[in-house]
Amino acid sequence: MKVTRGGLAQTALIVVGAWLMAAPAVLGHSGTDLGASDRVAGPVILATAYLSVFSITRLVRWFNALPGAWLLVAPFVLDGTTAATVNDLVCGVLVLSLAWVEKAPQDSYGGGWDTLVKKDRLPQG
Repeated sequence: MKVTRGGLAQTALIVVGAWLMAAPAVLGHSGTDLGASDRVAGPVILATAYLSVFSITRLVRWFNALPGAWLLVAPFVLDGTTAATVNDLVCGVLVLSLAWVEKAPQDSYGGGWDTLVKKDRLPQG
């Protein structure tokens, strides 16, 4: 199994989403509005990253741009501690930058009728 850039990016986004869910308790801002925002953005990022791992739902990764942009705006709109503000800004930059990483196309197996008709694939005999 090959590990591609896109696979690593989506795995990193899953980790960022899980961290955002735990961050309010770890950093001590669970009672603030920014903590509630992290608890909402985290699962959205995690689920979107998980869905975009599969080749058929690869384009879903673009939806992570919305919570990533929100994480950059939220510290200035909602009240939170300094640690929460820095955390959201770092996570927002990570999410926005990793959402653009494209997964390399996977090898194609089969090919339908195309493979039967191609001249170079016909048996010589």
